[in-house]
Amino acid sequence: MKIAGLSAAALVLMSSTAVLADNYNVTLVAGHPPVFRWVKMLPEAFIPTVTEKLSELGHTVSFSEQYGGAIAGVGEELETVEAGLAEIGVCSSLFDPGKMAVQNVSYYTPFVSADARLVADTMHDLHVDDPRMQQAYTDNGVVYLGAPTSIDDYTLMTNFPVNSLADLEGRKIAAPGAAINWLSGTGAVGVQGNLTTYYNELQTGVYDGVIVFASAAFPGKLYEVAPYITKAGLGAQYAGSLCANKDWWDGLPEDVQTAFRAGSDAAAEWYIGDLEAFVNIAYGKMAEAGATITDASDELRAQWADGMDNAAGTWADGLDAAGKDGSGVLAEYMDRMRAGGAKPLRDWDKE
Repeated sequence: MKIAGLSAAALVLMSSTAVLADNYNVTLVAGHPPVFRWVKMLPEAFIPTVTEKLSELGHTVSFSEQYGGAIAGVGEELETVEAGLAEIGVCSSLFDPGKMAVQNVSYYTPFVSADARLVADTMHDLHVDDPRMQQAYTDNGVVYLGAPTSIDDYTLMTNFPVNSLADLEGRKIAAPGAAINWLSGTGAVGVQGNLTTYYNELQTGVYDGVIVFASAAFPGKLYEVAPYITKAGLGAQYAGSLCANKDWWDGLPEDVQTAFRAGSDAAAEWYIGDLEAFVNIAYGKMAEAGATITDASDELRAQWADGMDNAAGTWADGLDAAGKDGSGVLAEYMDRMRAGGAKPLRDWDKE
């Protein structure tokens, strides 16, 4: 009787486990191709971690990786996830400023810090504990998962040497999103652009230079068409994070959500560690390939920063008028960055 009882209990347990086991089908979307680190972190860290964590719960997961504009172009990821065409995406706030306005605070505050880890940690903490950051996701039917994409210190790459700001007069310089404001006061003509088009447009003379970062400039081979690199300390920036479709997310059990959060944490650590290790390598490789790399003088940096419009103030005022407390977000971000050790060339929130 004891043996029969044990067998019955085992059958009940097996039946219960079978009921609880699930296979999750998840489409991942990114507008950029996986050559870029914020996409590469998905197969390198996010997918294996989620797979492992779900396996420990008795579940399986199948990922459909849709990168490089396969179903969403750069800046279209949020809408694609919101519409349910993908469960999770690399939501690029930099290229979706209308829907994720407050997320772009760092791009309105250049010359604050070159520390990409500090920027990532600061923005992650803001997303976790500041309702103003969370609201942008809720309003658009998505959920913040984490894995903040921080970009290493932006630099200027041109097809002509830059010894002073006067050298930029009348030159067409491309910059992404709000970073175009950084060219105010320089005499340059700002042109909107992004990494997927920089090489060809530099090569064909659409513009004379770009504001870009070393970790993407090297794999993108931009040094071939813009061999003069001026390190001006424009600053590390926050460009986006992983987000999930809210309806899909809300339907997941809590332990399954925890597995996806663990994947995001693993992706974040992989990303920043790989980024920090690569930046110096990138500059070294570009120099070996013939690029001329120059550190801008303190005088040039100060002149550039002092001559800029305070786009942060204008941005914050516009959000205030729309009921989004841009001034509060700006002050909170700057306070946290200063507390973390940043030494801004301009205190954009106090002018």
